[in-house]
Amino acid sequence: MGEQFLDAYPIVGLMLAFGVVALAAYEIGFRIGRWWQKRTPDETEEGPTGVIVGSLLALMAFLLAVTMGMASDRFDTRRGLVLAEANSIGTTFLRAGFLPPSEAEASRELLREYVPLRIITSDDPVTLAEKIGRSSEIQDELWAILEDVVSTAGSSDVLATYVESLNETIDLNLSRITAGLYARVPETILLLLLGGTLLALGMVGYNAGLAVKRSLISAVVLVVALGAVLMLVADLDRSRDGFLQVGQQPLIDLQQDIGPLQAG
Repeated sequence: MGEQFLDAYPIVGLMLAFGVVALAAYEIGFRIGRWWQKRTPDETEEGPTGVIVGSLLALMAFLLAVTMGMASDRFDTRRGLVLAEANSIGTTFLRAGFLPPSEAEASRELLREYVPLRIITSDDPVTLAEKIGRSSEIQDELWAILEDVVSTAGSSDVLATYVESLNETIDLNLSRITAGLYARVPETILLLLLGGTLLALGMVGYNAGLAVKRSLISAVVLVVALGAVLMLVADLDRSRDGFLQVGQQPLIDLQQDIGPLQAG
């Protein structure tokens, strides 16, 4: 359900794996540079390697900035949808009082069951699928109650406001599913960033090999800096696990406001 290749691995594991592979790429590049420098000693004076390395690093910085913006926008969208859904459900709960007493109480009971389903605290895909499925069933039940009321009592301006809020609540369900599971940074871009970063680090090592000198501290700092940005992008792009999670507090507060289920 909206899974990508990198989702199978935790953020910390990805960070450690990237660090090891990146340092290995730097070391391989350095050794190749040393070997090539011995064969062509004038490479360090005439070759364009330094310019190429600088261009690669600048290109990767630009791509990382663009991708960070994409991931951040999607994260902000998911956060905004949580607040919008909490407001919509709260309004629907209040306007349910416009229905006849028995239908109003039945609708509010369904909404009391509905709110906890919208609070996403687990990254288990099975649990998530169950919540989505039950949410859809409750929406159908709410709409069926509304249809019965309209067919019996007819439509009115007051009832129309309840129809509007219920319809918005149903629409926001699909919006949250789309934003959380499918509206993500394309996996191809993430893999391209990983590959391009490793290539750039390999070229940094190669350039150091040509100069026959290197600084391991500088290499480690570069790897950590690039790796941290990459992992931040991956973390922002994940909707159900990782360190940066969309807060569910608006829905939690709503659950407390409307109270628990009354029926057995």
